[in-house]
Amino acid sequence: MKRSKSMNGAYILVLRLNSNEKIKVGSLGFIEFEKGFYCYVGSATGKTKLESRCKRHLKKNKKMKWHVDYLRKKASVVKILAFPSNRKEECSIAKLILKFADGFIPKFGCSDCKCISHLFYFKNINSLSKLSSIFSKGIQIY
Repeated sequence: MKRSKSMNGAYILVLRLNSNEKIKVGSLGFIEFEKGFYCYVGSATGKTKLESRCKRHLKKNKKMKWHVDYLRKKASVVKILAFPSNRKEECSIAKLILKFADGFIPKFGCSDCKCISHLFYFKNINSLSKLSSIFSKGIQIY
């Protein structure tokens, strides 16, 4: 990810959960997650750059800071796509993904905006493939 090392922007963290899990997610409480794939849309702005934020998501053992950190303890990273930009793109990407998702977790990862969620569920790899047009616009960094 050398090209976007010092850049801000949005990213999509694609996770795989191999079994149904009930996970306590900070202030959201316990959430039932179905086996399948999840796309989390986040951003890195200000001092925190895309590279640092994405590297943090690859670590399993870390201080629980964001909703996705709790899910990450049980789910594996499939890929991370970066969308370098000086504009706030996180919410527009989330709205695009929502159109293709099999479901979403209400209020997940969006306490600082008016979106219904920033975490989207896909039953299987075929379902996730609906996002190929969105994925093709990002820089795959993992």
